[in-house]
Amino acid sequence: MLEPMPTAPLPTTLGALRAAGGFPVRTVRAELRANLVARLRGGGAGLFPGLVGYEDTVVPQVVNAVLAGHDLLLLGLRGQAKTRLARALTSFLDPVVPALAGDPLRSHPLAPVGAMAEDLVARAGDDAPVVWLTPAERYGEKLATPDVSVADLIGDIDPIRAQREGYDLGDLRAVTFGIVPRTNRGIFCINELPDLAPRIQVALFNILEESDVQVRGIPLRLPLDLMLVFTANPEDYTARGQIITPLKDRIGSQVLTHYPKTRDQGVAVMRQEAQVVAEPGCTPVIPDLLHDLIEEAARRARASSYVDQASGVSARLTIAALEALHANVLARGLRTGETAPRARLVDLPATLPAMTGKLELAYEGEQEGPTKVGWQVLAEAVRALWEEAGLPPPVQEGADERDLGPWKPTLRWFAAGNRVDLDDRSPDPVHAQRLAAVPGLADLAAKVLPDLDPVLAQEFLLDGLHAGGALAREDSARGLTYSDLLATMMGRSERRKREG
Repeated sequence: MLEPMPTAPLPTTLGALRAAGGFPVRTVRAELRANLVARLRGGGAGLFPGLVGYEDTVVPQVVNAVLAGHDLLLLGLRGQAKTRLARALTSFLDPVVPALAGDPLRSHPLAPVGAMAEDLVARAGDDAPVVWLTPAERYGEKLATPDVSVADLIGDIDPIRAQREGYDLGDLRAVTFGIVPRTNRGIFCINELPDLAPRIQVALFNILEESDVQVRGIPLRLPLDLMLVFTANPEDYTARGQIITPLKDRIGSQVLTHYPKTRDQGVAVMRQEAQVVAEPGCTPVIPDLLHDLIEEAARRARASSYVDQASGVSARLTIAALEALHANVLARGLRTGETAPRARLVDLPATLPAMTGKLELAYEGEQEGPTKVGWQVLAEAVRALWEEAGLPPPVQEGADERDLGPWKPTLRWFAAGNRVDLDDRSPDPVHAQRLAAVPGLADLAAKVLPDLDPVLAQEFLLDGLHAGGALAREDSARGLTYSDLLATMMGRSERRKREG
């Protein structure tokens, strides 16, 4: 079971550790399993806090892998919390474990591993110093790149040291260890495994299978005690490399990750991860509708023909977009002196720089350009929420005037040559005044969207009429202008004739 954090002073020497007892020698897999079993017997609630949407899919598979003592391959598209999941496994490690000070392999003092640890114990006896490792110190991580070498991961032989000390080149005392052996008795994660060269993957395979490896052609026996976790993106299997079959065959469990299944789950992830900070005297207010629009835009991008679906659309897109939106509202509040500035739809252009860099475009998307694709998925999000609200569809171009429905007064006002200019710098009262210039818009918004903030509801109706093809909209870096669709099209046609 999970050992409680000791309250008495921890032993600092091998002799004191023997006298104290209570620190058994066990493998890291046994330790993880025992602590997980204790948590499951306690109800198993909150095994992986912060991993939203994985409770009934990914988490049970990871639990089974730990109980089975398996190494893990987490397979999924970018931004699916694979690395976070690997790091969360440290919560099943003991609060502290003893290790032999000065030993790069971090042997348990009562079970030294390798000639170096044995020499330390032989020289110092019961006075051999002991250090205590926390779960964070027992986790190692490496991002795989094609230039990673065996020396980086496993280590290299130091021939000068071997000659000076009289060691054989195969003696572990002649080895300068890499990051994997230095995480002995812990969890080691390799991100983007297919990016590793095949010969490096062979070295990992040897560690998994035989506990030995060859460095510069010299076999080294490395009895490491590790749980290995690998992450991979399916795109990498063909784009940059692949996992060699012998290594993949030795990895005990492969777990498929996924994006949030529902919008609510995606919004929960976004709110949880976004780093938004209010300034004294200015606290931006982000209505739920804006959260929903950002998340729905990401969901639409994951189904868009303009976006490369093999690359996926990371959850980091929505997180960064929310942070950018918050920053834009904060900047307005600081300029205008408002203490609680509210986010608007006209603030959405500020999210585009955070979104477009995270969209891997397909050929069709490249032809359109990232900014246009960003606007496209935002418009699709508006249409989706419009339909969910049960609003009548906006009138399409060429529809009979009798089909204008509740939008008739608004559209006729725009058809008379009127327009609405909105920007993200005006104070809230000025913004509300510009929307109030549209006759009957406030009453209509209160009727069809009674649960929304009145000003935001009016904005949503205008943008929904644009997304549905009933109004024209001109986008600028700092604002949006709504006008009659036919008049705008004719004006553009006239300009093209004059320019031609």
